[in-house]
Amino acid sequence: MNTFGRIFRVHVFGESHGPIVGINIDGCPSGIRLTVDDFKEDIERRKPGAKGTTPRKEDDLPIIQNGVFNDHTTGAPITILFTNSNTRSGDYEKQRATPRPGHADFVASKKFLGFEDFRGGGHFSGRLTVCIVAAGVVAKKVLQHLSKENKIEVNAKILSIAGESDPEKGLQKAIEAKDTVGGIVECSVNGLPIGLGEPFFDSAESLLSHAVFAIPAVKGIEFGSGFAAASMFGSQHNDALLNTEGQTRTNHSGGIVGGITNGNELVFRIAIKPTSSTPKEQQTLNLETGNVESFSVKGRHDLCIALRVPVVLESVTAMVLADLMRVAR
Repeated sequence: MNTFGRIFRVHVFGESHGPIVGINIDGCPSGIRLTVDDFKEDIERRKPGAKGTTPRKEDDLPIIQNGVFNDHTTGAPITILFTNSNTRSGDYEKQRATPRPGHADFVASKKFLGFEDFRGGGHFSGRLTVCIVAAGVVAKKVLQHLSKENKIEVNAKILSIAGESDPEKGLQKAIEAKDTVGGIVECSVNGLPIGLGEPFFDSAESLLSHAVFAIPAVKGIEFGSGFAAASMFGSQHNDALLNTEGQTRTNHSGGIVGGITNGNELVFRIAIKPTSSTPKEQQTLNLETGNVESFSVKGRHDLCIALRVPVVLESVTAMVLADLMRVAR
């Protein structure tokens, strides 16, 4: 449902055009310094404003409701809220009869019998990733708290936009086509201990994949050499051990063997689909007339969602790792 994690557990709530969106975090150790200022850098990274992103802007100042006292976590659940103030719900009222291609409009209406909040995608909206980023800020602090010997660094970056390693070229493709594009984002984690992951069903890859697919628009994931491994020989793909610390000569496994972290760099990539809300004219079913007709999405949308994904990817990764660290203890 809307909760993820065994000990470090996060619960997301709210809708795109509702009064608030928020996150509840349970299982955070006490004594970790946490202030509003700690959220600013990552929240800013998720915000629109760069070329190719939506013009919708929110202040996104985190409102810490509980779980923090005297600028330190108390060990009790932490609730963080974000207000929605820059909304245009009327843009979606007009589209109620015509489910947008690529969106959850049709399936959500069927599943929830028409009672879902459809404005701006409602609970399915990428707007809720601001909550995930907030959880990621806390999770990154938990990782450092639990691993005092090693500095665990989680970093994500864009590898390509619309098949181009130069994001500007990729965006230009979208601009010229008057359409939207996708991209590939890579995440790497250094400083992880050996032994995180609980095979079979809670293997490190399983949990990371589960969390990653909660990010709207993710359509694929690969670890290490990923799909390229299918065309390699076993002798090529195997990572030879070099020492008792687990260091390997190569890292085709992406830092996970047998579902367990092996102490090498954790590396994986995700594929982000083109933004479903494209200005290009499409065809869709009119639920009122029963006819398939021409349709164009209105409103404010990202030209390429992948541009805003790196910090979100870091956040879900940190959430999973923080939970695995707590389980391991």
